[in-house]
Order: sequence, then C-alpha cells, then structure tokens
Amino acid sequence: MTATMMISTADVSRTLARHLRFYRGKRPTYQTVMLNDLLAVWQQHHAHVLDVGGGTGVIGQCIADLLPAGSVTAVDVEDRFCPDLTIATQVYDGAAMPFAASAFAAATINNVVHHVPAQRRLPLFREIARVVDGPLYIKDHVAGGPLDHVRLTILDLLGNLPFSGMLKASYLSRAEWRALAEASGYRIAAEREGRYRRGLFALLFPNRLEITMRWERR
Repeated sequence: MTATMMISTADVSRTLARHLRFYRGKRPTYQTVMLNDLLAVWQQHHAHVLDVGGGTGVIGQCIADLLPAGSVTAVDVEDRFCPDLTIATQVYDGAAMPFAASAFAAATINNVVHHVPAQRRLPLFREIARVVDGPLYIKDHVAGGPLDHVRLTILDLLGNLPFSGMLKASYLSRAEWRALAEASGYRIAAEREGRYRRGLFALLFPNRLEITMRWERR
C-alpha cells in the first residue's frame, strides 16, 4: 500500500478498548506495529478476508476497521470471541473449514502458526488455499537458533497469559518458512520486519524475531 497510509496507536486503541477492558489502560504498541506491518505488505482492497486462528477476534476487528478490507470472518478451533464484535466469527474442527472453495479474497493468520503442531501445518495451509482465492498475510516469528526459541517462549508467555491464549509453541526458521510456503503451493512475495521493541527490551528480544509476510500462489 502507499507509504503515506499509517495506522496510529489511537486508532488501534479505539478498536481494542471497545472489546477488551485490558486495553482501556494499556497502550497497544505491539498491535499497532503488527497492523502497520500487515498494511506494508497488503496488496490491495480485499472484499472478503478470512482471519485464521482469530482468538478473541479483536485483531480481525482491527483489520476490518483499519485495513483495506471489506467483510472479515474470524475462524478458530474454540470460541473465545468477544461477544460484541461486528465481524463474523466461526468455530471449526481444526481440519475442514465450513466455507465453500474460493469463498475469500485473502486471508490473515497472525501469531498462530507457531502454535500449530508441525505435522498439521501443511494440511492447514492446504485447507486455507482451498477457501482463499488470493494472497495470505502472515505475521509470526523467526527463530535463528536455540536461544531464539527461549526468547520467543518468554515473549509468548508475556503476550498470551493475560488472554488465556495458547502457550505450547514450536518456532520456524527462515528455511522452514520457505519450505512450508513451497509445499503449500505458495511463494513468499514480500516480507517486513517491524520495530516492535526498543532499548534494553530490543537487546534482550531482537526485532528480527518478528516477521510479516505476503504469500502468493506459485
């Protein structure tokens, strides 16, 4: 998208605070960087967007409110969705999504893949490819070695405990991301590394641990 388009922390805070009391007193810095990274690799306006592994649904709501998207549907394997969302939500069995082929123009999957068991990742992306006709926008993590796995485990604990999110995780290397994309019938068309942390926190948990990608069909 155009470089002049930016999502402000105030924009994100307005959406999050409407649905989660936690954000009425907390500045959503991480979520703002994440949404701007998605915007940076976002290709065009997408009429129907699927948010895979939507959790509480608030990031899908932010995508609907703040990114070039029409309708957004969040899907997950359990119902933790906030009750007052304006986006559609759907629970599924983790295998077959209850949507027709090519029902969506694009999909997002944000900080989810590392929580999916390794043997289930390829089936998940093949199912996404069935119901999504266009690009996939993926925000996740990259591990360069054992120390990065420890760092990312700590970050997941800090980020997920307040929302009863999933804690078990297995992080992918860059080579593993490329291999997963290729096996799923995609190529990594764009990447973005945002500035999620500053100062000492960035030294302890380098920003290179975060990655946003656009996958396109090969």
